Amino acid sequence: MDNMERHFVLESDVELTKADFTSDQMVKWCPGCGDHAILSSLLNVFPKTHHKKENICMVSGIGCSSRIPYYVDTYGFHGIHGRACAIASGVKLANPSLSVWINMGDGDSMAIGGNHLIHIVRRNLDVNITIFNNQIYGLTKGQYSPTTKFGQITKTSPYGTIDYPFNPAELIMGAQGTFYARALDVNPKLTTDIMLQAAEHYGTSVVEVLQNCVIFNDKAHAAITDREVRDDKTILLEHGKPMIFGKNRDKGIRFNGTSLEVVTLGENGITEKDLLVHDETTEDTGIHMMLAQMKGDMPVAIGVIRSVKKGVYTQMFEEQMEEVKAASKYKCVDDLLNSGDTWEI
Repeated sequence: MDNMERHFVLESDVELTKADFTSDQMVKWCPGCGDHAILSSLLNVFPKTHHKKENICMVSGIGCSSRIPYYVDTYGFHGIHGRACAIASGVKLANPSLSVWINMGDGDSMAIGGNHLIHIVRRNLDVNITIFNNQIYGLTKGQYSPTTKFGQITKTSPYGTIDYPFNPAELIMGAQGTFYARALDVNPKLTTDIMLQAAEHYGTSVVEVLQNCVIFNDKAHAAITDREVRDDKTILLEHGKPMIFGKNRDKGIRFNGTSLEVVTLGENGITEKDLLVHDETTEDTGIHMMLAQMKGDMPVAIGVIRSVKKGVYTQMFEEQMEEVKAASKYKCVDDLLNSGDTWEI
């Protein structure tokens, strides 16, 4: 399929604002929860997509994050645990003109819903997925999740979890994902920018937001999100730009032939020309996977890590159905009922 442009976009003929998408329902999240920032970013993004209000559909599973359909004044579906991707697949295929947004927590998406997640990504359905990653089960009061750090003490791992955690980025890229980005709840402006890019991507977009659960896993991401360390512990990737970071903008990422390494500009003659330039569009997942895996002594990558074009399931499904209908000798139910051997009684 050569044409990878959206066929089914119904734009609003009136200018919409954040207020148009703000629900009249009380937001029942704990004060300080990172979900508030994610909700705000979504509300900022929707007017910029220019979709008609009635053509936006929010789909969720179970968890704190899954309350979002109530807090956005659009159509929505509050599903069951882990089944948001399955429900959203049906919604999108039944009405391709809808802008479908799937909202899941780290447990909802990668534990009970893990199989659905990898297959919606593999199919490249035209939907937008937001993963709220607080590395814990919050709604059910603090059990460890598939992203909880190894050795962490929780309600269900009183001696420390011995499960190796998922890196959501690795999961998405392993499933042949076409769009993956990582955001921080403490930077809502960046989260809004990333979500807008996700909305504009034709195919399955996945945005993982590292967010805080102040009650059951407070400061889960503090090592990279605290204001004092954020500039040195994270790197914002921007397409076509050299990978520079640091409070003084004097550090960078270089590819040394086999792996990535941190270098200091000005030392040993190193200049910007020695740094890796981010290319989010390369089909090969090698460098993207390396960037997504950075941690420890390396800065954690945020921003859009991967954004590539590929045939979209939604469009291919519609085209296939049209081809089948055009070639079929049955044009209506009467044709089918009167086909084959018939008898008069």
